[in-house]
Amino acid sequence: MNVTEDLSILSLIANASLLVKLVMALLGTVSFMSWYWIFRKWFSIRDAQKKTDLFERDFWSGGDLNALYQSAATGRHEAAGMERIFEAGYREFAKLRGKSLDHGSIIDGAKRAMRATYQREVDDLEAHLAFLASVGSVSPYVGLLGTVWGIMNAFRGLSNVGSATLAHVAPGIAEALVATAIGLFAAIPAVVAYNRFAHDIDRIAIRFESFTEEFLNILQRQLR
Repeated sequence: MNVTEDLSILSLIANASLLVKLVMALLGTVSFMSWYWIFRKWFSIRDAQKKTDLFERDFWSGGDLNALYQSAATGRHEAAGMERIFEAGYREFAKLRGKSLDHGSIIDGAKRAMRATYQREVDDLEAHLAFLASVGSVSPYVGLLGTVWGIMNAFRGLSNVGSATLAHVAPGIAEALVATAIGLFAAIPAVVAYNRFAHDIDRIAIRFESFTEEFLNILQRQLR
C-alpha cells in the first residue's frame, strides 16, 4: 500500500466513509452558498454607501427640496437607502401639510413614515447576515462530527490488524482532519464577512438616523 497516495486529498475524500462524505458534501455546499452571499452583500453594501454619499452631496448642496423629491419620486434613477427615507418623509410632510393639522402632527407623521422606510432599508441590508453567522458558528462543529467519526473508524480498524503501524492509522486520522479543515474553511470567511458587514451596516444605519433627525429639523423650520 502506498501511504503517500492514500494521504492525497482527493484519495482521502474518495475513500472516506459515507457519513464523512455526507459531512464534507454538506460543508462544501454551505461554503459555496456563504461565498455567494459574501460577494452579494459586499456589492450591495458598497452600492448603498455610494448612493448614500451621492444623495447627501445633492441634499446638502442647498438645492430645492421639492425638486429633489420630484427627482426621487419620478424614478429618473434607482432610489435607495437615504433617498427613499427622504422621499417617504417629504411625501408624508407634503400630504399632511395640505390638511388642517397642527405642526406637531405633521412632523410626527413624517417621522413615522421615515422610520418605517428606515427599518425596511436596514432590514434589506441585513438580509442573509444571519445565514453567515450560522455558517460561522455551526460549521466547525459539523466538521468536528466528521472528525470524530473518522477517528472512530481509524481506531476500530486497528482491532482487525495484528500490529498497528502508521500505514494503518494515518488514512483514518487524515480523513478526519480533512473534515475539520473543510469546516474551518467554511466558517472562517463567514465569520470575518459577518463582522465586517455588520460593522458597515451599523455605520450606514447611523447615517440614516442622523439624516432623519436633521431632515425633521428642516421640515420644522419650514412650518414656521
